[in-house]
Amino acid sequence: MMQSLGRMYVRYYNFTYQRTGTLWEGRFKSSLIQTEPYLLELYRYIELNPVRANMVDDPSDYSWSSYGCNALGIDTGLQTPHELYLRLAKSKPERLSNYRDLFKAHANVELLKEIRGRINKGLALGDERFTTEIERLTSKRVTARVAGRPKKSVDKG
Repeated sequence: MMQSLGRMYVRYYNFTYQRTGTLWEGRFKSSLIQTEPYLLELYRYIELNPVRANMVDDPSDYSWSSYGCNALGIDTGLQTPHELYLRLAKSKPERLSNYRDLFKAHANVELLKEIRGRINKGLALGDERFTTEIERLTSKRVTARVAGRPKKSVDKG
């Protein structure tokens, strides 16, 4: 579905703006995530991507981001707030403030590496219990394997 949608949009965009070529770099990637504690960290990771790429100085300056909805309360009609986001506060002004506060702290470098690694490989992001359960339910591997060839066992008999 994403591939088909992307192809149609590229044709439309190229025709409209009289250009040729691709619009996106690489393939569409998705990963299954464990809601807590990763969801809000992923929101922050995604919404800070334009800042890390030096496209804007502040996430609110990037018009294609959900930051405007989540931090500033701009209603686009395109987003439904997640339950975890709604739990940031009972009132909307307080929730918006609490969400903006998430962006004041520096990102955990190890967590950023984990997010990038899992997303790039299409692996699930969550604790061991979560990933084990997903593998059991789907019969598909959602965790990384150790790199390299398996070690040969030495028989000492």
